[in-house]
Amino acid sequence: MSIALRREADWPALVALWVESWSDAYPAIDFSLRRDWLVRHLSELEARGAVTLCLFEAPDDLLGFVTINPATGWLDQICVARSHIGNGAGAALMAAAREASPQGIRLDVNADNARAIGFYERQGFTSAGPGPDSMSGRPTLVMEWRALQPQSR
Repeated sequence: MSIALRREADWPALVALWVESWSDAYPAIDFSLRRDWLVRHLSELEARGAVTLCLFEAPDDLLGFVTINPATGWLDQICVARSHIGNGAGAALMAAAREASPQGIRLDVNADNARAIGFYERQGFTSAGPGPDSMSGRPTLVMEWRALQPQSR
């Protein structure tokens, strides 16, 4: 597996993976209708300094991606292909996010998404309180990870 910055050629696979991932989490919502929103949203984030890091098994086999702003530590999106959940792809993406933002990471997650919350907790994130309103109207939580500071003697 290898990590690389998103390329223009990655858009179709990235969007398809995002729709698959969110549709698995919330089957009652038609995420295919939000494809154009995702492209605009990630493009706007990248224009403001965020990076979208893609995890590939082979040059054109996208396993997942993460979008994070290294300057602010805000992680906006992380998605893993259905076929690779539980096999280390999410941890590899989170490691790439930590490398991009070693001072710390903050994100919001839907409060009813127990699988995602469990993943973040296993990755060392803790709850920092209620989050902003989501597009779906679901309550969210802000979670954060802070690098361990060396203790002074």
